[in-house]
Amino acid sequence: MKHFNFKTLSELERKAEEIGAAHILFEHDPERIKAVLARKVPVGAFTVGNSICIHPMEGCDGTPDGRPDELTWRRYERFARGGAKLVWFEATAICPEGRANPRQLWINQNNAGDYARMLDLITRSHCEQFGTSDDLLVPIQLTHSGRYSVPRKTIASHYGPVDQKTNTPPDYPVITDDELERLEDQYVEAARLAANAGFRALDIKATHGYLIAELLDSKQREGRYGGSIENRTRFARNIMGKIRAALGNRLMLCMRLGCFESVPYTNGAGNVGVPLPYEVPYNYGFGTDADQPLQPDLAEVKQAVALFRESGIELLNVSLGCPYYNPHIGRPFEKPDEGNYEPPEHPLLGVDRHFRVAGELQRTFPDLPMVGTGYSWLQVYSIHAASKNIETGNIRFFGIGRNALAYPEFARDALEKGALEELRVCKTLTFCTFLMRQKHHALGQYPTGCPPFDKSVYGPIIKEARDAKRAPAKG
Repeated sequence: MKHFNFKTLSELERKAEEIGAAHILFEHDPERIKAVLARKVPVGAFTVGNSICIHPMEGCDGTPDGRPDELTWRRYERFARGGAKLVWFEATAICPEGRANPRQLWINQNNAGDYARMLDLITRSHCEQFGTSDDLLVPIQLTHSGRYSVPRKTIASHYGPVDQKTNTPPDYPVITDDELERLEDQYVEAARLAANAGFRALDIKATHGYLIAELLDSKQREGRYGGSIENRTRFARNIMGKIRAALGNRLMLCMRLGCFESVPYTNGAGNVGVPLPYEVPYNYGFGTDADQPLQPDLAEVKQAVALFRESGIELLNVSLGCPYYNPHIGRPFEKPDEGNYEPPEHPLLGVDRHFRVAGELQRTFPDLPMVGTGYSWLQVYSIHAASKNIETGNIRFFGIGRNALAYPEFARDALEKGALEELRVCKTLTFCTFLMRQKHHALGQYPTGCPPFDKSVYGPIIKEARDAKRAPAKG
């Protein structure tokens, strides 16, 4: 079903009002949009040169040994020249068994020099385009993919609906406290490599159902990493403390935090998404209302953010949902990737949820700059909503993910024109997600990008992926 059929901003405003998306407001004046998005943002002792962020967008195009490959270099040069002053470097595994796919980036002793050269490319390209890179911040996102690691998953706890969705048997072993403690040291070693490569900011990824996010969900887990909010945040806080002890203030600590997990969904009647059956109270799901688990409850999220703030976090990127089992929550879309469900709500309601959650958190922690998410579905009007959110204090940074793949110069156009080009913006048709899910490749993973708007590179790739998917199985 086509939802985005608006010819004017006024039409979109009327639709938002009609369906009760009260947290979506827009700035109409292009000059005001330019001025607001151009605002510098203090982050700790650093000042970021404008209020625009490119989210950590994985390309699934590294080498088997974890190095950036040709398409990785191309993507970050395009991002560097695009105009955003906060370029969040994508998920980079801390160990080979923590990779979500065989081509996910993985920083290690043998390839750390490649990451130094990548960072140099980003800063040089940005400086060539804009005269300086002194106000450009590039946090590297460190991750362990936990339940979604390949070829063997690592789970932090068992919980029914997610176990069902991920085909995890009830006797599957849970990572032990001692194993988690050893993993903390692997995070610290990866952080050391990143610092030596020249990165000055580090994101400890805690979203999308990966290991740290699942620990935040682990209300049923026993031991020192489960149960209470203090225990469930312990792993991330220990990592921060150990990084500070080992590296001092060489790295600014950042976090992309999943603030509302909700419940897993599946394909229902008419291919519309429906929640898997769940019991109330729902004793799972970080940021999830136990009595109404389709709704957020930010009480524990605020407790966790306060604890992370005490541990040294200086920049927070607000994320929602899990792309593996409720993608409409994290990434409101116009069209699902092949085989997935149609959105069970108007995408504007998903955008509204993003703005409502991020706004409440930013107002609760006004001294902690945050990056907002959920803008891509608004297409050319994303910058109108972003500037209004920034101006009213609901967020500090306007974050864009999918649209940066489709339109890497979006920030330059927003800052110079106060407008985006309709023919270039992402239409949230999820071709990028389709590629990310395809595994019939010689390296076990197809690279992902934007086939509609980066046709010369990703057009042939998606054709190959579709042909491989349709090919009959051998043997």
